[in-house]
Amino acid sequence: MSLIIKKLDAYNQCEKQDTVEKHAPMVKRIAYHLKSRMPANIMLDDLIQAGMIGLLEAANNYDATQGASFETYASIRVRGAMLDDVRKNDWAPRSVHRNNRRVAEVVRQIENEKGRDARDTEIAEALDMDIDEYNHILQDASGHKILSFEDIGSGEESLLNTIPNPQSEVLDALQKEDMKSLVAKAIASLPERERLVMALYYDEELNLREIGAVIGVSESRVSQIHSQAVIRLQARLAQVTND
Repeated sequence: MSLIIKKLDAYNQCEKQDTVEKHAPMVKRIAYHLKSRMPANIMLDDLIQAGMIGLLEAANNYDATQGASFETYASIRVRGAMLDDVRKNDWAPRSVHRNNRRVAEVVRQIENEKGRDARDTEIAEALDMDIDEYNHILQDASGHKILSFEDIGSGEESLLNTIPNPQSEVLDALQKEDMKSLVAKAIASLPERERLVMALYYDEELNLREIGAVIGVSESRVSQIHSQAVIRLQARLAQVTND
């Protein structure tokens, strides 16, 4: 009996190895796609390495009786492994996180007071800086942000963690299906250009350069618009605790 078990184990290992080799090109495709949507200092080789670990885990854990094809299951695990690896090596200076929170708080205060979208000039004035300094903060935020909306509930700068002193029931709701509904409503309420950038980036999966070509602005300006949209979402979701 032990000999049969050993032969089965050897067969399974060979089968898993074949599966990994067959799907290795998928890891590279996902890595290239993510690399085009991340800051320049994220290395392609690091993404591929993390993705291969995710692929190995997928090969070990896949259960065909669950209905999903292996490729579908593995692609989710591979992408998640890459994002987890980037999150673990968060390179953003604390000043970036601190400035993001400052801007989100100012946006929330202005929009509560005015009852409309906070304008760039108003935000800059409230922060006691000129518009160029404010845009520099937005650029820094974009340069250090993991641009994955699926990552919305993770990390120090997640939308969930920007909610000040959240009620436990609110946090529980955000972490489940209600989060998707709240975020969708918040996105729909964004100013038109910010809403367009979010749609092109997350729905159409264009990169910042491609979005700039569509709306007729520079890539750096797109990154600023994207950062301001995310910060505005942080501010509006924070309002949940006060409603």
